[in-house]
Amino acid sequence: MYKEVRKEKNEEVLKPSKNNQSKEKYRRNLQGLLDELEIKDGMTLSFHHHLRNGDYVLNMVMEEIVKRGVKDITIFASSIFPCHSPLVDYIEKGIVTQIIAAFISGPVAEAISQGKMKKVAIMHTHGGRVRLVESGDVSIDIAFIAAPTCDEIGNLTGNDGISACGSMGYAVTDAHFAKTTVVITDNLIDKLDDIEVEGKYIDYIVKVDSIGDCKGIVSGTTQITKNPIGLKIARLTTDVIHHSGYFKNGFSFQTGAGGTSLAVSYYLKQLMIKENIKGSFASGGITGYIVDMLEARLFDKLYDVQCFDLEAIRSIRENENHIPISASKYANINDDCIVNDLDFVILGATEIDLNFNVNVTTSSTGEIMGGSGGHSDTANGAKVAIIVSQLFNSRIPVIKDKVICKTTPGETIDVLVTERGIAVNPRRKDLIERFKKTNLPLKTIEELKAISDSLVGIPNQIHFTDKVVGVVEYRDGSVIDFLYQKQ
Repeated sequence: MYKEVRKEKNEEVLKPSKNNQSKEKYRRNLQGLLDELEIKDGMTLSFHHHLRNGDYVLNMVMEEIVKRGVKDITIFASSIFPCHSPLVDYIEKGIVTQIIAAFISGPVAEAISQGKMKKVAIMHTHGGRVRLVESGDVSIDIAFIAAPTCDEIGNLTGNDGISACGSMGYAVTDAHFAKTTVVITDNLIDKLDDIEVEGKYIDYIVKVDSIGDCKGIVSGTTQITKNPIGLKIARLTTDVIHHSGYFKNGFSFQTGAGGTSLAVSYYLKQLMIKENIKGSFASGGITGYIVDMLEARLFDKLYDVQCFDLEAIRSIRENENHIPISASKYANINDDCIVNDLDFVILGATEIDLNFNVNVTTSSTGEIMGGSGGHSDTANGAKVAIIVSQLFNSRIPVIKDKVICKTTPGETIDVLVTERGIAVNPRRKDLIERFKKTNLPLKTIEELKAISDSLVGIPNQIHFTDKVVGVVEYRDGSVIDFLYQKQ
């Protein structure tokens, strides 16, 4: 069980050792390859999510596997999106019995919440996914990697091709450690120079008509909010950054892809220009708003584990200072990861409690609708982790006595910014003293909750059965919470 936040490395991890130099990796079609691979009951199959809600490959592979009559399959996917809804039928039929992922949304999440899956879901962090594989906790039988461009010996990149998705940071671990690695591409070329994953890690190559719709990458919340309340929160957040003591030349920054989080990047850009401050790097899932800051020379570099929009894909292809990184270099507790060098991270929340614990895994009514992704990793690593949220939305308050699911522990959260005030974690006395010298609207989190309760009331308690449907792992692999089936 989770006991405390730590950043120590565990040196006893597996190292990649594959060195497949075969020049006979190409197979004519997926059906023939799956016959050759002898898919068996109980296998663990991995997939990455760089095409997000535009991914075709997971469904394509599973449709063929289902035809072979196998069952008890574990899906080890970096994330699951609504486009993967065919999995629900496979879950109900016992073909897919477990899903391990950092983020699950849409019909698959609903099916898990309803207790339809035979085994519990395991929900980890983006960095925790690498740790799971390196530690041997998860052994991938076959990794299926959707590659926008691949050459004849298996070198691949996400930067080129009709299905370009940019950085392929989450596929690297799968290629390095899977017993068998299959690349599925719609752009097979003779020789690739811009290599993101080396061909020596690849065992088979299959060409298909299409691996996905890259427009599906721009799904969910990847646009700046137009809500005046959200914009006010973003301006206050920029003021928090300004007065934190860490806003100076060489600072580093990451923001999530929520509308308010992205608005922070807009106001931060104006502040950096006004104060003539230049940052060292921005990281994470990258959007066009962060690309704008790179191209305005406000940051020296971008470290990118996944591109959130088409502008980010263009940038990573054209700009040498927009650098793809693996999930390990991004957030793996056993690596010298980028998140540990962050000064600021801006994050969202569906719930936050009086101990600053944050829920981004379930909705406020208890259904699974997301997951940590890099939330816990970045909050742990950054010097100032800031949660941005409306105090309430549609009469649903964000501050609760206790969150339904602890995704990110409160000791790693420093500030909550709402439209009605800013609460600083009492553990950060340095920030409290600094902010007292400003005009920032400081309140305790208890005071903010009292305001919220007076305006919208205290919501009814959500009731669950005793059936555990999911386990939430912290980035070091400890269990931080459980997910239960709703009554």
